[in-house]
Amino acid sequence: MFSPIKNKVGGVFIPVKDIERARDWYCKLLGIPADCEIMAGHLCPLPMQGTGLILDTMPMWGGEEPGGAPPITTPICMLLTSDLDASYVFAQESGMELVSAIEHNHWFVVKDPDGNLIMICRE
Repeated sequence: MFSPIKNKVGGVFIPVKDIERARDWYCKLLGIPADCEIMAGHLCPLPMQGTGLILDTMPMWGGEEPGGAPPITTPICMLLTSDLDASYVFAQESGMELVSAIEHNHWFVVKDPDGNLIMICRE
């Protein structure tokens, strides 16, 4: 069956309330400079290898309502690491909220400042 839609993810949107605070948190998590451009006052594409992450206050999807767009409370994406233990210690020492311990010697989950869950997984 033909579909004009490509079998390729161009980006993953992450709902946030405070775009600058979210940018700073994600840049710290990823070890990149916190100088990513904020576009149109509500979008911040993060420089990634592979599929992109786009922080968005989501004005069309509840971002302008009291409390903003709802967080995603199951892991929204999986970020890879070659050193799971060091990544866990980094998250812990950076004051990031850990949702799980290292599970099955393969992954753990952190919560961003907006309540979105992010999985960190052994590569």
